[in-house]
Amino acid sequence: MIEFIQQLLNGLGQGSIYALIALGYTMVFGVLRFINFAHGDVFMLGAFAGFYLGPKTLRLFGEGPSYSGAFAALVVAMVLCAVIGIVIEKLCYRPLRDRPKLTVLITAIGVSLFLENAGQLVFGANPQSFPELIVDRALEIPESWGAISGLTITVSQVLVFGVTLLLLFVLRYVVLKTKMGMAMRALSFNPVAASLMGINNDVVISFTFGLGSALAGAAGILTSIQQPSIDPLMGVNAGLKAFVAAVLGGIGNLPGAALGGLLIGVIEALVVGYVSPTYRDAIVFGVLILILIVKPTGLLGVSEREKV
Repeated sequence: MIEFIQQLLNGLGQGSIYALIALGYTMVFGVLRFINFAHGDVFMLGAFAGFYLGPKTLRLFGEGPSYSGAFAALVVAMVLCAVIGIVIEKLCYRPLRDRPKLTVLITAIGVSLFLENAGQLVFGANPQSFPELIVDRALEIPESWGAISGLTITVSQVLVFGVTLLLLFVLRYVVLKTKMGMAMRALSFNPVAASLMGINNDVVISFTFGLGSALAGAAGILTSIQQPSIDPLMGVNAGLKAFVAAVLGGIGNLPGAALGGLLIGVIEALVVGYVSPTYRDAIVFGVLILILIVKPTGLLGVSEREKV
């Protein structure tokens, strides 16, 4: 039982990363009805933003690792990734908005390949060690807590899960309680009617890309704190798993994306712990296929009727 709980904790830590990236996929799909396959590479850029700017933010608050310096690096990476997401939307996707979806999809794949190869050119192809933003250590669990005192919980796991929950609550507030969130929901429901009601669709779409990219940037920092080795291709696998998570939970559904990310992380951890790391990806995609056969819209997705 202790080993099972340990694997669950490990899975929740990785699943939190998938959830943050999946939210960007599902927000863009909810508004524009297409998949931004370059989103995983924005996650990579967030990690490299922390790689270069992390030591500078740490020096603002002292000489060594600190939570304040790590928080500053997180905020800076989120802002930079938000700007990158807005620029990508404006330069690459906006001119193709009235074109067939297949054209936009191919463009998204092209942008992804461009970012990956540009990253190898600028950052180098070899993995690099991420700077130590915080002192990661195992937390001591009192023996009075019984059997769970045998669990190994690290500072980075607690930090990743806590920051993810905070960002999810902030995202929920933005979408449900602000005028921009109302505009996003209106645009998702009916773009033409939203425009007729005075909503600037271009601004809302740019904001959606920026918000989703900021979450991907945060995921880049958080995953680098847990696994301090980064490279320009790190967004390929993570982005693909996050896309699977978004589809599993119900593409276009924010709670579904978060749930799908956590489920993918837990499934991976259980497969690695009880079966074999070799079959991790195969079983994850197998679960996705099974869910889509039973419920094609995903776990929390709702079927939509389309007029012909």
